[in-house]
Amino acid sequence: MKTLISGGTVITAIDITAADVLIEDDKIVAIAAAGSHSWADDADKIIDASGKYVIPGGIDPHTHMELPFGGTSASDSFESGTRAAAWGGTTTIVDFAVQVKGGGLVDGFDDWMNRADGNCAIDYGFHMIAGDINEQSLKEMEVLIGRGCTSFKLFMAYPGVFYSDDGEILRAMQKAAETGTLIMMHAENGMAIDVLREQALQRGETDPKYHGLTRPPITESEATHRAIKLAQLAGAHLYIVHMSAKEAVAEVAEARDGGYPIFGETCPQYLFLTHEEHLSAPGFEGAKYVCSTPIRKEADGHQDALWRALATNDLQVVSTDHCPFCMDDHPTLGTQKKLGLGDFTAIPNGIPGVEDRYQLIYHGGVVGGRFNLNRWIELCSTAPAKLFGLYPQKGTIAVGSDADIVVFDPGVSWTKSVEQHHMDVDYSAYEGMEVEGKVETVMLRGKIIIDNDEYVGEKGDGRYLPRERMSIHN
Repeated sequence: MKTLISGGTVITAIDITAADVLIEDDKIVAIAAAGSHSWADDADKIIDASGKYVIPGGIDPHTHMELPFGGTSASDSFESGTRAAAWGGTTTIVDFAVQVKGGGLVDGFDDWMNRADGNCAIDYGFHMIAGDINEQSLKEMEVLIGRGCTSFKLFMAYPGVFYSDDGEILRAMQKAAETGTLIMMHAENGMAIDVLREQALQRGETDPKYHGLTRPPITESEATHRAIKLAQLAGAHLYIVHMSAKEAVAEVAEARDGGYPIFGETCPQYLFLTHEEHLSAPGFEGAKYVCSTPIRKEADGHQDALWRALATNDLQVVSTDHCPFCMDDHPTLGTQKKLGLGDFTAIPNGIPGVEDRYQLIYHGGVVGGRFNLNRWIELCSTAPAKLFGLYPQKGTIAVGSDADIVVFDPGVSWTKSVEQHHMDVDYSAYEGMEVEGKVETVMLRGKIIIDNDEYVGEKGDGRYLPRERMSIHN
């Protein structure tokens, strides 16, 4: 099967070129200037991309499909969540398998593999949440590396659930340094946050906005600083997830300026949503925007600092931390966000976004004049591929790479709404937002799965991706 994408502007992290792309079966086999070839003569299908951008499929390295949390589970299954990702131009996710307290890493990994197997619309890999660091789990890290899981997530938050103390973190980092793998860190001082939450409830402060107020920026920046120092002690590579506070970003920037292999991501919710307007919305509406780390106050300059960090490479990736929970009861999962009515500490933490990311970062970054087209691709596709062992199979348009390609129309303006998204959740975090640019066609390994606002893929199109170690080190 030969497919020709003709007349478009091919954009990668380093080039912008008017070129045609020839695909044979699942791989890109040639790229050349229009008119310099005769590929159309034997192409089985021709996609006219005139006036459009031809870009690599997005890679979202931080999603939580079906994650159990707070007495319920994330509302998107691997089937619905990956299909929604495809609608948004994302062709690969790296989700998180979970080790429960008292269980094994391999058991947790197998559980998530079974959940995803045969259900995903796009390609997928797994990080491993190491929720119980001990001698056995440290040994099992090596087993998982052999199965293509080369990154391990630890938590400095959620005592009694996922929390690891500094000694456990150091041991895991030492193992990661020994094996050349990557530690991912949820950096918040969970012990201090629990005190602040308890005190807020004692004062009768129960509304959703107190979720953010009891997780102030210093709890993120202190934990980020401590995680960096532990990584330096262990000689490990460290990746800080879902960064929202300018003070925490400054810690990463300082470490990187010192030559240390420290990396960071942020998410669209921290770039577009605010504590003042969204988390502090009247009544219980703010529950829609409860996530951890929390959405910060725009007046304190966090959003501007995050956008600057993305432009200057102090932060390297935009992910989503996609973990949706419905405001009203879910048809099969029951009560979700409303578990926290009258008690903000019981609101399941998470925001939908896997379908929104690629387009939002184009709108806010490129259209907003904050960075160029190449940086957009780097943040949403190429850097995640390099950091998480998928490059150059994924994350670029190059001869020999998988034909994960998006035709993106920069000339379309539209309004985001729950009525048009495809995630299995009953609200849009970006309801009513007018945006520019829209995904038109999506190919997964040469197969068209989104075609002019129609899903034409199938359940199970996605394959598991065993990952190599990272290919960038600062």
